[in-house]
Amino acid sequence: MLAARAFPARLAVLGDPDLLAGRARHISSTVKIRECASADAIQPHTAGTMQVLPVELGGPAIAGRLDAVNSHYVLAMLRSAVDLCMHGTADALVTAPVQKSIISAAGVPFSGHTEFLAELTGAAQPVMLLVGKSLRIALATTHLPLREVADAIDADKLTALIGVTRTDLQRRFGIEEPRILVLGLNPHAGESGTLGREEQTIIEPVVRELRAQGMRITGPVSADTAFTKESLSECDVVIAMYHDQGLPVLKALSFGEIVNVTLGLPIVRTSVDHGTALSLAGTGRARPDSLYAAVELAISLAQRARVA
Repeated sequence: MLAARAFPARLAVLGDPDLLAGRARHISSTVKIRECASADAIQPHTAGTMQVLPVELGGPAIAGRLDAVNSHYVLAMLRSAVDLCMHGTADALVTAPVQKSIISAAGVPFSGHTEFLAELTGAAQPVMLLVGKSLRIALATTHLPLREVADAIDADKLTALIGVTRTDLQRRFGIEEPRILVLGLNPHAGESGTLGREEQTIIEPVVRELRAQGMRITGPVSADTAFTKESLSECDVVIAMYHDQGLPVLKALSFGEIVNVTLGLPIVRTSVDHGTALSLAGTGRARPDSLYAAVELAISLAQRARVA
């Protein structure tokens, strides 16, 4: 479906050409597979043709069925894509969802794209930013069990994360002075310490210090009142303390059109806003809207980076 659309870029897919051709036949797609021996052979994208940089599959793959034998195939694609971007051969990386559990089952510690890409690129502070139609949310913690979230938030990490978010909104999105809204961790932002003290001991001091340095930042505010139209009209990004604090709101407003952007990397990276949807694999019924949006935003960010 992606290859059937027109995009103003040289667009290539990393993967096993035979697997991709087989999937196309399975869903009765007329897309042509064009295998490229190297990145130099990639031409401007034309609708109806998928250009593929070959990465060999680890073993047979059945749509919707997990197999740890192909975990290293997934990681090989990511490593190859990062290498292309780091050497300036490619301008941006767009990733599809991965099944974290099956990669871990293969004996590779893997908590998600964000952390893995940071390791490959040497980025000290990656930030997961979700971009919807009218809302951007950055996450102070990503894929952690809820009982571990409070211990993962400290002043130094939060300060660094907010700094990276501000810097990349400026350089990648062209927002001259981003307005930042920081959520509290606890209900009612702790209610003066009655419902938790993280706001008083960590979040509020960080916000106060960054505001004193000239940053346009507000918080901590209670998550249950932060997402009103009035509040959102006065900010460019919301800093949520954990994954399910901010993302349910974003997905309710923009599901299918949200893009996951990793800030803090030396490369442009976007992704879809959803998981692998194994029950839809091979049926031809999976919605590609978020992938389209991820590719379009990657092109836009890459063009801005070139101009800069």
